Parts: sequence; C-alpha cells; structure tokens
Amino acid sequence: MGYRVAVVGATGNVGREMLAILAEREFPMDEIAALASSRSVGSEVEIGDSGRKVKCQNVEHFDFTGWDIALFAAGSGPTKTYAPIAAAAGCVVIDNSSLYRMDPDVPLIVPEVNPDAIDGYKKKNIIANPNCSTAQLMVVLKPLHDAAGIKRVVLSTYQSVSGSGKAGMDELFQQSRAIFVGDPVEPETYPKQIAFNVIPHIDVFMDDGSTKEEWKMVVETKKILDPKIKLNATCVRVPVFVGHSEAVNIEFEREISAEEAQNILREAPGCMLVDKREDGGYVTPVECVGDGATYISRVRDDPTIDNGLTLWCVSDNLRKGAALNAVQIAELLGRRHLKKG
Repeated sequence: MGYRVAVVGATGNVGREMLAILAEREFPMDEIAALASSRSVGSEVEIGDSGRKVKCQNVEHFDFTGWDIALFAAGSGPTKTYAPIAAAAGCVVIDNSSLYRMDPDVPLIVPEVNPDAIDGYKKKNIIANPNCSTAQLMVVLKPLHDAAGIKRVVLSTYQSVSGSGKAGMDELFQQSRAIFVGDPVEPETYPKQIAFNVIPHIDVFMDDGSTKEEWKMVVETKKILDPKIKLNATCVRVPVFVGHSEAVNIEFEREISAEEAQNILREAPGCMLVDKREDGGYVTPVECVGDGATYISRVRDDPTIDNGLTLWCVSDNLRKGAALNAVQIAELLGRRHLKKG
C-alpha cells in the first residue's frame, strides 16, 4: 500500500526534479498529482525516465482531502496561499520555499543531520526544506561538529543560476550567446551581467549590509545544527547552470586534523570524499550534476587559527539542495509517522 502524493509547482525546475527523484528512488505511491497554476493546466510532465506522464491540474481547485503528502516547489507566494489549505485537509506539506523555515512550530529538516526534529511536524502539518546552500553545508558540518565541536564558520558560496529558476538559466544562456555574436547584453533577472561574470549579491540586501541569502545560511544553520555556532557567509552567483560550490573555513572547540576530518567525511551519510592532492583530484559543479551526494575536496589544516580546517564542497542544488532533500524528508516521514500497510 502506497501514498497519495501531490507535487505543487510540478512544471518548474525543482518540481520536475521532484517527480524524477520520486520515480528514481521508487517512493511508494499509489497515486500522484501534478499541480501548477492555471496557465499550465493540461500540460504533461514526465515522472522520471519511465515514460509515464501525468497532466497538470490547477492547484486553485485541487482538493487535498485524502492525500498524504504534498511536496511544494512553487515559491513563497503560492505556498502562503495553498500550504495551509493542504495542511488543514490532513495532507502533510513539505515546503521548499523560505516561508516557514524560521517558524518555531515548523521543523526544518536535513534527514542526515536532524531527523528527530521531524516529530514536531504535527503542530502545523508542515515541514520546511532548507535553503539550497544550507542543505549541502549541513551534511558536511554535522559529522565534524559531532567529532570536534564547531565554534565558527566562514564561507563563500559560488551558486549556480538554476537557484534563480528557469529565468536565471535562460538569462545565462541568452547573455552568453549575445556576447559571442556581438549583440548587446541586457540584465533582467540579475542586477548585472551574469555571463562571464560573478555577482556578490543573492536575494535582497538587509540593514547590516548582508544579503538575505547570507542571513538564511546563518539562521538555518543555528536551527538545524546548533544555535551556538557562529557563521559568516558571502554568497555569490556564478555563471554555472547547475551545482553550488562552497569554500568553507571552520574553527573547532577541540583539535581535529585534516586526516581525521577526511576519515570522518569518508564515512558520513550523504557525503562523498574526493580529495587527491593532484591535478583534477577534486570535484567541480559540472561533475556533481544529477547526483545526490555532497562532494568534499581540498580538506586541509588552517595554520592561522587553533583547531582550524578549510574545505571545498559541491552539490547539485536542484537535488540535495531542493528536490532530493524534500523526497528524503517524505521517506523519513513515512518511516516514522505515516506507515502504510
């Protein structure tokens, strides 16, 4: 006996990836509904590589009664309208937007990191998926924190344009083409040219000079992993289609060597250590696309502080940063609370 699952925002990048991962991981489903806005009603979306297709239904008119899980990949606006409706109908919402992440009554989950927190979902019948850049970072920090206690993290992210959805990917493609053929470049999605450039600006600016993306990484790390951890991030958009990268500097409470960290990360769930000190002995975002792991490379001691390490990590932001993490939450929810059969 399987679940009845609805995917809200099924025509977007993350929604399509959710459908693919549900099929890929053979999530036990008796029925699936693809939901989208009125302009996508009747269009078909494919469920993985099975060749099976489903027609999109209008989320405005959908009755969530009797459905077990709704995976939301529709952004904060639609989520604010429809997630409470689904939750009130008894359907557990797993939301990929930022809307509920810092709600104290909504668990914010990375299954490899804080699975027990999911038990609090019944307060609102909603579970939040973290920010894409936070999700991959948590998988790396958790086993190191358990081993040596993290005091402080300073990192820079190199985030792909797929984090901005289809519009960001289209803009990178169109600008790259325009530059090659000598056409003018007009930024629309981003405040400056993204092709052959990097932009140290993701989301809106806040009063202290940080961006909201940087703020999200701070507060989400505290909620998921440990409120005592201090974190400072600089988030940068780069001309890569898929895959987020992070250069991470960590200060620990206790001594830990690079070799010890490598051994820990080699065995950690969700992590894949590829760390050869030679040309090409590391992983780049191009190589992580389509994979669910967070790849870690360039682990080394930081001689400028006591108990310091530096490392590099990359992950497919549409997968572990969004769709895969949401499906893993659904699997965890099923094991712990919604057992069928």
